[in-house]
Amino acid sequence: MSSPRYWRAMPQRYRFEAAKCTKCGKVLFPPRLVCPKCHNRKFVKTNINDIGKVETFTVIRVAPSGFTDLTPYPVAIVNVGDGVKVLCQVADCDLEDLKIGMSVRLEFRKVAAEGESGVIYYGYKAVPEVK
Repeated sequence: MSSPRYWRAMPQRYRFEAAKCTKCGKVLFPPRLVCPKCHNRKFVKTNINDIGKVETFTVIRVAPSGFTDLTPYPVAIVNVGDGVKVLCQVADCDLEDLKIGMSVRLEFRKVAAEGESGVIYYGYKAVPEVK
């Protein structure tokens, strides 16, 4: 499967789409085939919130290949409610302004580009919530 097709085949990559267990109500993001709480296999589609709070974060100073031009950059675990936590890069935020408990909004942003073909991959990034 080509890279673009692979990424398009995962709706949670481009939409805030999750699965909610019909038996226990656990929200799974990304969706799974079996609920880890009650082992049910039936789900309904639901959406996760795009607003959340930073639970913890770290600053990447030595990045893997493909991301070295971004260093230093913060990565955070964002709690968006319903037991869902998203690991993502934090954008548009000075490192000294990033705080635990800070309100952020998830946005779709460019994550990487593939080789000479220029295929652009998008994913979630957290940006400070403007009040």
